[in-house]
Amino acid sequence: MALAKGVALVTGASQGIGRAIALHLAKDGYDVALNDIPSHEAMLGITAEEVASRGRRAHCVLADVSSEKQVETMVSDVVRALGGLDVMVANAGISMMKSFVETTAEDLDRVIGVNLRGTFLCYKYAGLQMIAQGRGGRIIGACSGTGKQGQASLSAYSASKFGIRALTQCAALEFGAHRITVNAYAPGPVKTPMWDDLESTLGSPPGVLEDQLSKGAAVGYVGLPADIAELVSFLASKESHLITGQSISIDGGRYFD
Repeated sequence: MALAKGVALVTGASQGIGRAIALHLAKDGYDVALNDIPSHEAMLGITAEEVASRGRRAHCVLADVSSEKQVETMVSDVVRALGGLDVMVANAGISMMKSFVETTAEDLDRVIGVNLRGTFLCYKYAGLQMIAQGRGGRIIGACSGTGKQGQASLSAYSASKFGIRALTQCAALEFGAHRITVNAYAPGPVKTPMWDDLESTLGSPPGVLEDQLSKGAAVGYVGLPADIAELVSFLASKESHLITGQSISIDGGRYFD
């Protein structure tokens, strides 16, 4: 096995965008630590097998990113198992579609807890580890098009993603002196397992939703997880060293910054 380019940790890696990112980083030459919650353990194991099939080491860590203790332990476990941490991809997140008045305070707390608090904790403990290592690093978070323009029935989700933009900018300012860049990807609609949940919630027949959303993009179609993974691959590379504090839209021209 060739020497690894470094060690990457991807949260929410059992499916969808997280899985695509993990597999792309393995192809790029990184050993990959894979995180998800215990109920996704079986799917996480399948992703680990796919990483290993690409000739890289895989290490699974079950943890809830909304728990500070679990995130701190997760990072320590990855460092112990794989020898360090060079790329953190804080991808884990949940969505919720409800009207503003139907959204409860508990709903808001849950979405903010996973999406915003979880991203904050991943940024914090990855940053501490990378600073201690003294060799720089890449921290990458999951924003959204709804983190740049709010949408009806996505108030809690949009609020969490707007917050991730702020965290990304603040962390970039503080970590830059340590040669650590901090950026986020901001997708439009992407065909992931969440897509099926959205169709079910809306009661939309298969294909109708995709047709509607495709018309809203300049390129005329919606993205795939592999498209997001391509952007993350670049942000994780040494060539992206001058890009930091950005939440980069990848939505086919749905919104313009």
